[in-house]
Amino acid sequence: MEVTRRDFLKLAAIAGGLAATDRPGLLAAGAPEKLLEFQPLGNVTLLHMTDSHAMLLPVHYREPDTLLGIGPEKGKPPYLTGEEFLKFYGIKRGTAEAYALAHLDFAELARRYGRMGGYAHIATLVRRIRAERPGKTLLLDGGDALQGSATSLWTNAEDMLQAINQLGVEVFAAHWEFTFGIGRVKEIFGDKDKPGSFKGEFVAQNVMDISWGAPGDPVFKPYTVRELGGARIGIIGQAFPYTPISHPLRFVPDLSFGIREEQLQLRVDELRRQKVDAVVLLSHNGVGVDLKLAGRVRGIDVILGGHTHDGIPRPIKVGNTLVINSGAYGKFLSRLDLDVKGGKIAGYRYKLIPVLSNYIPADPEMAALIKNIRAPYQARLAEKLAVSESLLYRRGNFNGSFDEIILEAMLKHYDAQVVFSPGFRWGASVLPGQTITLEDVYTQTALTYPNTWSREMSGAEVKTVIEDVADNIFHKDPYYRQGGDMVRVGGVSYTIDPDKKVGQRITDLRIGGQLIDSARRYKAAGWASMMEVDGPPVFDVVANYLRAQKRVRVDTRSRVKVA
Repeated sequence: MEVTRRDFLKLAAIAGGLAATDRPGLLAAGAPEKLLEFQPLGNVTLLHMTDSHAMLLPVHYREPDTLLGIGPEKGKPPYLTGEEFLKFYGIKRGTAEAYALAHLDFAELARRYGRMGGYAHIATLVRRIRAERPGKTLLLDGGDALQGSATSLWTNAEDMLQAINQLGVEVFAAHWEFTFGIGRVKEIFGDKDKPGSFKGEFVAQNVMDISWGAPGDPVFKPYTVRELGGARIGIIGQAFPYTPISHPLRFVPDLSFGIREEQLQLRVDELRRQKVDAVVLLSHNGVGVDLKLAGRVRGIDVILGGHTHDGIPRPIKVGNTLVINSGAYGKFLSRLDLDVKGGKIAGYRYKLIPVLSNYIPADPEMAALIKNIRAPYQARLAEKLAVSESLLYRRGNFNGSFDEIILEAMLKHYDAQVVFSPGFRWGASVLPGQTITLEDVYTQTALTYPNTWSREMSGAEVKTVIEDVADNIFHKDPYYRQGGDMVRVGGVSYTIDPDKKVGQRITDLRIGGQLIDSARRYKAAGWASMMEVDGPPVFDVVANYLRAQKRVRVDTRSRVKVA
């Protein structure tokens, strides 16, 4: 690959050769190249990525317009969006950093600054930082890396295994990885007794085998200790606590997860007795759980978190613990430099580095690997289904515009009155005027339990489903939230008051414009069932709908009103 002077200047900035922003923790203002500047600090560098959802190539990924905090969370990170978010972090609207971090002007800014992420571009960042900080750098992945694309589904995650090995991920935690089944997880990551195909270390202190009853035996190594820059760093893994609830139990039979706060405290204390200089929790809890955990478990210096897809430009400090979340879809690579002295952290410097693929050259070896991985599937992936006249996205507390396409496809396929679609946070965005390909459909639907279903439900059952999900999302105690956004509903509208108690949040619930009748039976449909169902896979239903439509425009009026 020919490296131009422009490329050289970019890479010099990545490596820390240019002056850093004078506002540590914030992305620098101005030209996109300046967003890569970083002045090294101390003797340890932690690189963190999470929730890439198998996106090997750069993508558009719109940040949410609605993230509702409950009670004391309101008005605080990460429950800020749009203008409030930009004002809080001192980011100017219309800049590259505003494009990376907020939903405002998304289509316009996406055309100006291009796609983000891509493993070849992340690889360039990682390679240069490692070269700058030899023996001081550790790359950690918080999970949700193996699921979310057509190729990951079709290859049983082999494509992503090759990519994370090529990238040199050294420590890994997990969530959606378990939807490939515990057998496949052990093939890839091994267990506490033997390694798998993954070249790094898989850690998960909270996964227990309860075949012979509680409390069970650890399935994986709870932590690892690495020496970096003369310091001993202990890294504890935390898999998503609610995996057996959020996905079909058949994928993880006889396994128990949970937050396991007391067990985590024992692991921290154990590492401290081993004279580590710092303790890091590699977490897939979600930021709300991490913030609560940081205030209750003693001795954690850093939490590198994921699951909720929040890109947070500077660490949130809870006591002496730094809580970091690194966004999703490969849009960001977090860099945390630590000055570790005498068994404690004397100082830190942080940057949420935006992976603007137009401004970071692709690593040639990773680019070649990705090309080879995709080659057998390229023609199928590129099938043109329809043209979108609207900006299509998913992320946010309530229905996104790509959700509406999924819902409409299901309504038509089943001639249903009500459709439920999961509030997954993953799903790449499509710009107005862009052709929707089969690959785009799979970025919204690629999971190992894709089959659809249809049955009659009473009005009371419909309300119960929506109320139950609302309690999951908006429970005042973060430990009772199981992740995701509100269930997406087709044919239905309602008003929600997130601050109300369980069973009382949903009012003015209507089906087909008419107030719901609790006793009436309605034809309902959905997908991603916890039970085994035999309807056609959702990606086939949506693809067939788009082939028939040719062009799609989504009504932007929300089905949901917030009280």
